[in-house]
This record gives sequence, structure tokens and C-alpha cells, in this order.
Amino acid sequence: MTLQETRTSAVGEQPTTQPQHATERPAEVPQRPGQMTVAGVLGLFTDGTAPLRITAFDGSGVGPQDAPVGIHVKSRRALAYLVQAPGELGLTRAYVSGDLNLLGAHPGDPYPLLKAAIAFREVRRPSAAELVEAARVLGRDVLRPVAPPPQELVPGWRRRLHGLTHSKARDAEVIHHHYDVSNAFYERMLGPSMTYTCGVYTTPETTLEDAQDRKYQLIFDKLGLREGDRLLDIGCGWGGMARYAAARGIRVLGVTLAAEQVEWARQATEDAGLSDLVEIRHSDYRDVPETGFDAITSIGMTEHIGVGQYPTYFGFFRDHLTPGGRMMVHTITRARNDVRGRGRALMDRYVFPDGELTGSGRLISEIQNIGLEVVHEECLRPHYAFTLRDWARNLRDHWDEAVAEVGEGTARVWGLMLAGGRIGMERGYLQHHQILAVKPLDGGGTSLPLGQWWTR
Repeated sequence: MTLQETRTSAVGEQPTTQPQHATERPAEVPQRPGQMTVAGVLGLFTDGTAPLRITAFDGSGVGPQDAPVGIHVKSRRALAYLVQAPGELGLTRAYVSGDLNLLGAHPGDPYPLLKAAIAFREVRRPSAAELVEAARVLGRDVLRPVAPPPQELVPGWRRRLHGLTHSKARDAEVIHHHYDVSNAFYERMLGPSMTYTCGVYTTPETTLEDAQDRKYQLIFDKLGLREGDRLLDIGCGWGGMARYAAARGIRVLGVTLAAEQVEWARQATEDAGLSDLVEIRHSDYRDVPETGFDAITSIGMTEHIGVGQYPTYFGFFRDHLTPGGRMMVHTITRARNDVRGRGRALMDRYVFPDGELTGSGRLISEIQNIGLEVVHEECLRPHYAFTLRDWARNLRDHWDEAVAEVGEGTARVWGLMLAGGRIGMERGYLQHHQILAVKPLDGGGTSLPLGQWWTR
């Protein structure tokens, strides 16, 4: 079994709607006082506090008339999604399938709409009489099974029935799902650096390319790399860190499970004239036999590992570093250490299957528990909000090309993910940390300088 399965559809056996990203407001039909409408049914569950307009295919609308943003429910299939999977999953299905459109916001950057939706402070509980009338308006056909969009994966519990989470085969399939979308698509979203991790900004106006270069410089300096050193970059992506280090005389092995990343990174390395110093290997990190590295980096990789795998993962660092060698984790985290878990519906079913986050304190404890010494950590949460902002701007500005490359449904998934991640970083329930650790020398020393040896 693969992560995706074919499912049957009902609700009139409607074909998949071709998504449209127009944000013009549809015409609304005046409603009689007391008349229940499709938009009115949806409005029953809101408290009316959000500056958000909801309109529907029957010409109805609820919410402030002058709201700057809103959503338009285009079809009865959208209602079926919302009824059969209330909350984030149903909304995501309706949106990705094209049965729900944005008003006043671009699908490449739906941040303004999600920001407005935060104002929904609580879900209203309709009365019994309202629910009866709502059922009459919606009709029984919305209860008939309807196939989710093809971008959706089966739920995590079903994936676990057909293979061990974080086995080599399962991880390879998960990485293929997320990263082997299209190099051309990622080029349009990420920009020339092809770097899919948090940048480091000097000001909010710092360019994305400068922020990514500054990130590599910061990691390089913290690791204290010197010409001739050996670096292992786990989850090397398109090879940005490998090329940055190699340009300064470092010998680099980069490993990734994403075949398209390997192809792109190898070509970029050759074009930069660095092939004699860089090897990009299509491999699981667990299959790397070489040891004695002066430094190991995990840049945007730890999110995929799974909390239960941390002892094995960080044990690999310990066993493959030379005494005195340093390691860097550059990763998304949660704000709290007493919470762990996989992403919600959008992330687990559409974006990062099997991904899992926890707090930076948990990461530090796990690194210390296997015998490495943590010497520095810092939070880059505001920097990731800016990074997500700039990726979304790129996606919006190259929307037509991105859609031509991967289809609008997939492009909508990425726009939604970027906007949701930005809000998570701004509000603080998502964070981003860098953690620097060293493998002690025999006898317990580290040979580290007494003061901070890098600048920000």
C-alpha cells in the first residue's frame, strides 16, 4: 500500500472541480427575513466577531458586508466535505479541490484571510431548532461519501497498519511525497538559493537571498569549520549548505532521500566548480558508513525524524563525529516541551506525513542524554515568519507558472501551508531553534574557545 489510495466519490458523482484563484466577490441574492440559507448554516457556528464574509452558491452571505476578506462556498460538494469532516480537514478538502474559494486574498498567500479567521474566538453552539432547519437546508446528500482531493494521504493510523513509522522504506516514501514535487516548482517558491529552511534576517526588509546566505554563514561560523575539515550534511536538500562550505575549502558529504534533490544538487555543485569537494549521495543517513566527521548538520531534517527516534538519531551524530567535533540542529519546534505530536490535518495528510515536533528543551535533553555537550541555543522564531512571508510572496508572484507545473490543487496546499506556518510563528505556538553541541574529547575536554566565536 502507498500513502495515497484511490477513493470513490458521491454527491452526484461530481468530477473534480478545476480550482480557480479569482478573488472577485460573487453576486448575492437578497434573502427574506428569517430564511435559512447555505451561508446562514455556516454562520450558525461562528460568533460573528471575525472580519470575514462567507458567501455561497445559492447567493447567500453572512458576516460583515465590508469585510476585506472572505470565503465563497462554490458547490454542494464543499458542504459534504465540511459536514463529513468538520474543522480543518473539511475546510482543507473543500479548498484544495476548488470547491471553496478565497475572497480578497491570493491562494499563493492566503495569510490575510487566515489572520482574519483568528478572530473567531469560539465556535457557537446552535440551538436544536436551528440544527433541524440547517439539516433541511443542506439535504441528506451531503452525508453521502465523497472522495477527498488526490493530494490527500490516508490518515496516520492507517499508514501505521501498513508499515513501521520511520522505517527506511516508510521514510523514503514520505520524503518522496514532500520533496519530489517538482524542482521547477520549488525554484519559483524558494528563489535562486533553493533553500527550504529558516533564513537569518538583519531587518524585516532583508532580502530572502541575503537571509539564506546569512543563515549558512552563521551555521558555518558556529561550527568553527576550517579549510580541510569534513562536514556531513544530513537531509542536505538541494545542497545549499554543502556548496557554501565547499566554497571555503570544506570537504562535504550531503545525503538526502529525495531523488530530484540529488539530481539538482549535483548539477548545481558541478556548475559551481565544487565537485571535487562535494558528494551528494542518494541515501538514508543511517546507511552512511563513514565516521570521523569534524561537523554534522541537521538543517530542516529533525522535523522528519520523530521524537521516539531522537536517541537513535543523535546517537548517530555522537558515533560519527570525531572527538571535539561539533553538530548543529536547525529546526522547527513547538513552544512547549510537554507537548509532542504530529501535525494537524493539513500537515499530516497533505504536507509532512509522519512529521513530529516538540520543544527545544526536549531536543536539548535528548542530545545531552546521549553524551553530547550543548554549548549554545537560540530561537529564530521571528526570522522564520519573515522567511515564510517571502516564500509566499514568491509563490504569489509566480502563481501561473507554479500551477502549470504541479496543478492548482497542489499549489493551493503549499500556499496554505506557508500562511499557516507564518501565523504559527507569529503567535508563538511554533518556534524555530538552532542548537549547537560538541562531542567531548577523551577525558571530557572540548577545546572550545572561552568566548563566543561567531557574530550575528
